[in-house]
Amino acid sequence: MAGLSNLKLAMGSSIFIAGFIFALFLSAIFFLLSVPLIFALIGTGLFILFQYLVGPTIVKASTRLQYIKPGENLWLENTVKNLAGKSGIPMPKLAIVPNNTPNAFTFGRTSSSATLALHQGLLDNLNENEVAGVIGHELGHIKHKDYIIMTILSALPLIAYLVAQVAFRAGVFSSYSGNRKNQGNATAALIVVGVISFVVYIVSFLAVMRLSRLREHYADAYSAYLTSSPRSLESGLAKITYGLSLSPKVEDAGTVRAFFIEDPHTAKQEIQEIMDKKSEYDLDHDGVLDERELELAMEKEAKSTWRQLNTLFATHPPTFKRILLLKEIENEMQTGKYTGDRIYNHV
Repeated sequence: MAGLSNLKLAMGSSIFIAGFIFALFLSAIFFLLSVPLIFALIGTGLFILFQYLVGPTIVKASTRLQYIKPGENLWLENTVKNLAGKSGIPMPKLAIVPNNTPNAFTFGRTSSSATLALHQGLLDNLNENEVAGVIGHELGHIKHKDYIIMTILSALPLIAYLVAQVAFRAGVFSSYSGNRKNQGNATAALIVVGVISFVVYIVSFLAVMRLSRLREHYADAYSAYLTSSPRSLESGLAKITYGLSLSPKVEDAGTVRAFFIEDPHTAKQEIQEIMDKKSEYDLDHDGVLDERELELAMEKEAKSTWRQLNTLFATHPPTFKRILLLKEIENEMQTGKYTGDRIYNHV
């Protein structure tokens, strides 16, 4: 059970852990290299600022999205406007991505300048209620300022990774140059820097991924509240996951993957693992996995040790866990006990 305070606590703890580890990392690195710490702090700040500023431009260029002109899609405009009004957030800019896979994402530097982008494949394969459920999820990300937070946080493991790569390469180069005494000291220091950097990269990366998965659950719960129809997002997620798995080629959208409502790589893997065991999950032996059989298969796969370990490195939770959360909210709504202050109680 959790509330919005738990999201803030998780966000704060993840930022603190990543920030604290990163501060120790910078201190150790620049102590070993005898470089003033202030330069490291300034460099880190500039890198994060650069990523924050250029992030939206990279997203636009990599997805080839096309902004919707006023009146071009009245149903979509009115739906987003109504849900955004209910959310108490500014109306985001709307865009369509000319891609046949079913997906959606939001991005922007601030809530007032956010863009909500829908793939053409999502509009073609989901009904209006399901699209509204997806819109509610994406507005939840804007409401929670997820894009801004994740963009800033994701810079930390990236910096550690880059430092590790530079240190290892410099260490190799140092071993072939200079006098032996200085060469040995420099090589040893660079190897230590590389090892520390790589460890920091792994730890901070896991912290960021944990927060990313949690924020997907909170956005799902927010959609259920906003649309008053958890079932719409349930069926929408099932169609999105299955639709992404059918794509002959998994798209490589770089950092945008983390902001999709579903990661194409995760979806394809999730469905493939089930299809590899199709005979085991085909309970009526008719050669087809119906909705109930697929649901049971997803539940079992989500509980497997391998899946749980693999999830540690995933940006999104398993689809079954997301659907299970929405079903719990749906059941509570049917009892009449569900109220606005209980939006996140099932996360």
